[in-house]
Amino acid sequence: MEKIQFLGKSKFLNKWERLVYRQLLESISEDHNYLISSLTYVFMSDDELLEINQQSLNHDDYTDIITFDLSDKEGNIDGEIYISKDRIKENAETYKTNYNEELTRVISHGLLHLMGYKDKNESDALKMRNAENKSIETWKHMFHMKPNQK
Repeated sequence: MEKIQFLGKSKFLNKWERLVYRQLLESISEDHNYLISSLTYVFMSDDELLEINQQSLNHDDYTDIITFDLSDKEGNIDGEIYISKDRIKENAETYKTNYNEELTRVISHGLLHLMGYKDKNESDALKMRNAENKSIETWKHMFHMKPNQK
């Protein structure tokens, strides 16, 4: 079994996309001196993620991502990340970017949280955004390589 899993009711990432995202996430974690033990991404609807937000965090609003850190060892990644496909689509339209770039931003955002990045104040949010942008650039490079070039 892969240490990085992508789950959901519908299979919307093909084999090549899953490979690229796994390589991207490994690259991000290695750059920050973290080791991924277990990382699960669960893709769902707005309403499903709202229910988790209400039950687990006592928040009553839609969000694009919820990250749960399950690590018990410094420098080790063990987590569950829940993502709303509906929010990604809407955010891509709102911020005038394409769906895949927004998906990459959110996927990397969850991992960055597990490595200690915060986004509650302006300074931290800027650091997070810069790290997300770097992840998107790395993803673009990886994704556009043909499979036989790897």
